[in-house]
Amino acid sequence: MLIAVGVFLLVSGFLYDVMFAGIPYQDPTPEMSTRYAHHAHIASVICWLGVAVFLFGSLASIVRFVVRRFRRPLVT
Repeated sequence: MLIAVGVFLLVSGFLYDVMFAGIPYQDPTPEMSTRYAHHAHIASVICWLGVAVFLFGSLASIVRFVVRRFRRPLVT
């Protein structure tokens, strides 16, 4: 589940970047530069959050698999 959420956030950050930040202007005014930097920063945070969630989900899945695979049966 976390892996899917991570991929969703990564794609969402990319789409946010394309829709709101877009391609930087050639000769922007200070206001345009500020707005571009603001939206680019938000998109970057969303993308990195998606990467972090994806990696955490992947690591949790691997640990879960290893624990289940090599768990010793309880003898009573």
